[in-house]
Amino acid sequence: MDHSGHGMTMDLPPFTLGRGLQWSADPFFLVACLVALALYAWGVVRLRRRGDAWPVGRTVSYVVGVLTVMLVMCTGLNDYGMVMFSVHMVQHMVISMLSPILILLGAPITLALRALPPAGRGRKGPRELLLALLHSRYMRIITHPAFTIPLFIASLYALYFTPLFDFLMGSKTGHIAMMVHFLAVGVVFFWPIIGVDPGPHRPGYLMRMLELFAGMPFHAFFGIALMMASEPMVETFKNPPGSLGIEALSDQNAAGGIAWAFSEIPSVLVLIALLFQWYRSEQRQARRTDRAADRDGDKELEAYNAYLASLNARGN
Repeated sequence: MDHSGHGMTMDLPPFTLGRGLQWSADPFFLVACLVALALYAWGVVRLRRRGDAWPVGRTVSYVVGVLTVMLVMCTGLNDYGMVMFSVHMVQHMVISMLSPILILLGAPITLALRALPPAGRGRKGPRELLLALLHSRYMRIITHPAFTIPLFIASLYALYFTPLFDFLMGSKTGHIAMMVHFLAVGVVFFWPIIGVDPGPHRPGYLMRMLELFAGMPFHAFFGIALMMASEPMVETFKNPPGSLGIEALSDQNAAGGIAWAFSEIPSVLVLIALLFQWYRSEQRQARRTDRAADRDGDKELEAYNAYLASLNARGN
């Protein structure tokens, strides 16, 4: 279907889940997702051939994360999302708040650093360039909460409540750029919070939870603002095609409800991941402490035995 042109009238039948999930691939996202899956598979295979283990859970999480991007960008959801605010909001919420979490839990950067071969002395290969990027000032800025939290919030309010949204929806390139932006914002927001991959900003667990809850209420407020509005607020969705059989304001209310409800999903997912990581970290720390205590105990025992031996030698 042709997505180009603002104010387009698509001849779409009323939305049903079956129609929404029919295959209708966006070439850009299809190629990007297939490349992302292929590179990850290459990394896992390379580690396995070397005799190194890679957690199955990480692979599953990453694959499901990429598949959620394909779900909203390579099916009928992408067609209906051009003319229905509610379907567009499903796309936005999944690609900015669910896909990034699942992809990050797959630890793709850790996998890349372990799988990529180091370049020779004095040379720079992909691994060295990735390490340089991770340690760069640019990366420190874009993963700092003073940057990520305002960006996360502005991606809602500054986009939907200004003419920028209508401008981007007016062309296929603009629409793709907007969806890539949503995905990228989600990644840089959740990356320091989830903290599986190495990164320049790595706060403690309580601070990560605070960062998570600093951004989420604004999603809920945004949803409530859409639900309480007495008229359509976004030009693109003001006049839905008659064939859809929907009314713009009720569709906007549905979009607001989706935005409001969806903010709970990443909160729960990330909290579970954080609590699990915290527990694992405490377990590792306890094991280290036990090993250190065992070593100290062994030293004390050796010293005591040496003392007894010296007393025995003196007695003799």
